[in-house]
Amino acid sequence: MLAKVLSAALVGIDAHLIDVEVDIAGGLPQFSVVGLPDATVRESRDRVRSALKNTGFHFPAKKITVNLAPAGIQKRRDRALTWRLPLGFLWRKK
Repeated sequence: MLAKVLSAALVGIDAHLIDVEVDIAGGLPQFSVVGLPDATVRESRDRVRSALKNTGFHFPAKKITVNLAPAGIQKRRDRALTWRLPLGFLWRKK
């Protein structure tokens, strides 16, 4: 099952819609962010894990894949994407 949350990324003065897709599957615990994220977005996985844990939600010990689509758009230092990741987790856990 896949959870999908809409976001946006700025490229210059243009805004592009970004789909944040979160999949939680069985397997070895892993957290991957794919879809051309920059270092800031990749590091958000630690912030997401900490935020969920500190607000009382259980962070699943499963294989978690976050896809930022479309992949052709660079996602740079975007706080909106960071906030969409935990929303996708919570939506997926329902």
